[in-house]
Amino acid sequence: MPGDSHANRRKRSLYTEAVHAGERELKFADAITVPIVQTSTFTFKDCDTIQRYTSKQLARYEYGRYGTPTQTAVERKLAVLDGAEDCLLFDSGMGAITSTLLALLSKGDHVVLTDDVYGQTMRFATQHLPRFGVACTVVKMGDYQAMESAINKKTKLIFTESPTNPYLNIIDLERMREIRKRRGCLTIIDSTFATPLFQRPLEWDMDLVIHSATKYLAGHNDVLAGALLGTRHLVDQVRDYQRATGSVTDPHACYLLLRGIKTFPLRVKFQTNSAQIVAEHLEQHPEIRRVFYPGLPSHPQHEIAKAQMDGYGGVVSFWIKGDLARAKRFLDALRSIHIGPSLGGVETLITHPAMVTYYRITRKERYALGITDQLFRLALGVEDPMDLMEDLDQALAKSAK
Repeated sequence: MPGDSHANRRKRSLYTEAVHAGERELKFADAITVPIVQTSTFTFKDCDTIQRYTSKQLARYEYGRYGTPTQTAVERKLAVLDGAEDCLLFDSGMGAITSTLLALLSKGDHVVLTDDVYGQTMRFATQHLPRFGVACTVVKMGDYQAMESAINKKTKLIFTESPTNPYLNIIDLERMREIRKRRGCLTIIDSTFATPLFQRPLEWDMDLVIHSATKYLAGHNDVLAGALLGTRHLVDQVRDYQRATGSVTDPHACYLLLRGIKTFPLRVKFQTNSAQIVAEHLEQHPEIRRVFYPGLPSHPQHEIAKAQMDGYGGVVSFWIKGDLARAKRFLDALRSIHIGPSLGGVETLITHPAMVTYYRITRKERYALGITDQLFRLALGVEDPMDLMEDLDQALAKSAK
């Protein structure tokens, strides 16, 4: 169209970008899908090609640990979805977290961590980083005064998560932006539960975002992957570390992830709608003590979530009435809801954190972390929510006897 410029065009929807972004020039033989480039090594046809590659005049591939075309397609797509300059894939979400922290931190540095980040993140930061001379201060999620007070001249970064697991607490990104501006610390947010569909922390001036792509982005409980997104300068620092340590994603996993991303907005939207329906149902159930879901007015950060998120996610946590024996009876009575520790896939999963995730520590230690015997986390799949509520209701009724 005459006079049409890129600057004047309407920005494409995230739903459209999930399907098309980052792929066009990486396809083969006019295929509609990006191929699985299943090779460990890429050959050079002559010395001139080598020299142009090593002098950065030619962009191409060298060795599978440094990237493949299938990986590049996923990284480009995710960068568009999260509004990032760059993206780097890993073989798991924890691979992304540990590699990022080890790449950016040095002996003598200090980290501030909120207290309800993922358990393995907490364990790595508090038990392993000190072995490398990195100090860590844990502050209560939502206590921004304590967070800022914990920052000292050696503080390199703040690491948090939103929504958190399992209570779905929401970090105030505006407050985080103010702290970052005043104190100059790098801010890293694990945004796995929100996905780029509902929350894009880089738009709030956060420095780096991490996703366990195993969950909603892949969406089918059949692949492990992680992603780091942010400025090219910071991602390149982590990329250099990854080239040495090798926490990379294989081409087939990249292909499965790429396929999952194309439908993730549709799945997550449906899962979130189902989560809202189920959360409201459980909140009125006589056998439920309390429900935790950001989409409910009863959630402590409901107003924050409304202000900065476009949706509340597909996970609902709740306390049932009764003791541990009743909790076990409830789990055993479920018919169609699977018992499992993950989330984000097409199958609905329920987990009892006390038995499945925190079984290595004492009951007293669990309760200090808020992991009670009555706590469950329900990760909605794509089944009809009416069927899921019927299953929950019959299991609650049966376990009460």
